[in-house]
Amino acid sequence: MNKKITLTAQTLRRADLEGISKSGDIALLEDCDLSEMNLSEIDLSGWHFARCRLARTSFNGARIDETSFTACRAAGASFTGSDLQEAVIEGGDFSNTNFRGATLTHTKITNCKMTGSDFTEAKTLGLSIESVLLVLAVLPRLSFRKMTLKEVDFSEADLRGCDFRDTVFEDCSLRDAHLPECRFEGADLRNADLGGIKLTNAQFYKGALISKRQAADLLGQLGLKVL
Repeated sequence: MNKKITLTAQTLRRADLEGISKSGDIALLEDCDLSEMNLSEIDLSGWHFARCRLARTSFNGARIDETSFTACRAAGASFTGSDLQEAVIEGGDFSNTNFRGATLTHTKITNCKMTGSDFTEAKTLGLSIESVLLVLAVLPRLSFRKMTLKEVDFSEADLRGCDFRDTVFEDCSLRDAHLPECRFEGADLRNADLGGIKLTNAQFYKGALISKRQAADLLGQLGLKVL
């Protein structure tokens, strides 16, 4: 029977974690320092990382399905091509982290900072995000269709080609986001910050529902007032 191993406040080597993985055991790592470590291609399925230091750590091609990251500091880490199906990322700092080509099917991301992170070609079926800072993030052609997005900040993010059809935005920001080729048919943008939108690029939001206040802001650019 597989064991659960708890490691607390340790500086570990790849060989240590690889040995646990090969044995089939499950590890709970608390307050451990794995900064700049190469953990590529290791099976870390079902593991739990709590308050760990993961800055610039490489998880490229690793199996991380059903793994959880709680309050970790992972700025500059890389998950290129990794399998994060049904993983949970809760709290912490994942700024400038690379998720290019990663599988994020039914992954849950909440209450964390992902400023500047790259999700190019990521697979996001069933992805759930809430209270996430995605300022300047790169998320081209991802589908958020029919999702309810709560407290997600996409300010200045690269969202070109994203599918937001029938998406509900609750306390979100799209301020100065890059939106060419996006689809917003049926989207509810009444509780989104659309700051920076100009009449010249209003077509990006074609088919979306906006508030009277948002409409007034647009018409105000023509010197018109909505009463």
